[in-house]
Amino acid sequence: MPDAERLDLTARPRRLRRLDSLRRLVAETRLSVDSLVYPIFIEPGSGIEQPIDAMPGQSILSPDRAANLARTAAGLGIPAVLLFGRPRHKDDTGSDAHAADGAVQEAIRRIKDAVPNLTVITDVCLCAYTSHGHCGILDDESIDNDRSVAAIARVALSHAEAGADLVAPSDMMDGRVGAIRAVLDDAGHPDTAILAYAAKYASAFYGPFREAADSAPAFGDRRSYQMDPPNIREALREIELDIAEGADIVMVKPALAYLDVIAAARRRFDLPLAAYNVSGEYAMVKAAVERGWIDEQKVVTESLTAIARAGAGIIVTYWALDFARWQG
Repeated sequence: MPDAERLDLTARPRRLRRLDSLRRLVAETRLSVDSLVYPIFIEPGSGIEQPIDAMPGQSILSPDRAANLARTAAGLGIPAVLLFGRPRHKDDTGSDAHAADGAVQEAIRRIKDAVPNLTVITDVCLCAYTSHGHCGILDDESIDNDRSVAAIARVALSHAEAGADLVAPSDMMDGRVGAIRAVLDDAGHPDTAILAYAAKYASAFYGPFREAADSAPAFGDRRSYQMDPPNIREALREIELDIAEGADIVMVKPALAYLDVIAAARRRFDLPLAAYNVSGEYAMVKAAVERGWIDEQKVVTESLTAIARAGAGIIVTYWALDFARWQG
């Protein structure tokens, strides 16, 4: 090359991108199966495996089938599952949510029998169990926060009594983490941890989940209790309050549309931080994959890496099994 055309560069970042092995060696974010939590939908009965139309590859399972799937997840190295329940019947107060023989409670027992070392997390909410589809108990058409908190704490206790390792309140009622902590401690479950949905936004990305859980509101929406999407300072305040009330892990939901919230939470707080790669994020990728528009493994790996890069050390994702298999 003539001297006039020679670039005088001392810094050449491309040197460290030449080989796949070299790129892996200098990677700043390392995505691992150890960080993943696999969600499972549970309904009463036995031998049930009902595919979810809006979430290809996912199914609603009876407790016996859920235990089998949990065993598969554990065999792939996935450390935890997150259980969502469907009721035998719905009423105004979601009473079936705390039934000792409910679907989630039975699934907890079966999973812990099948794979004792797998961490079992349970979603604690009333929306799938109430006749009106809201996350709390109503006073006319408004949520009664304090009655709802008492009911939600009772659900958390029923999960702990069945053997859950972590309970995860997702309702966004004020004060529910503190109430759950007090109820668990008073009942002799001081070791049951709380994973708080601390910054859960009123998002349009939950549609497929609501089909799976049969939890869409019968009227109105959830914007009076779930967070408003434009707000990030409020999210940090919510996280701070949950930590003060006794949360052991805090979570931001959804993940991909709220990477800035995850990053801000990671900078501010020292607790383990989770993020939920939600059903709408999953369904959009699946729809594009079905049309041959994108490479599923590459897009999913890139998306999960982005969530980890933003600061989430725990990722709840419907791709947990697939990712574990891709890793070989």
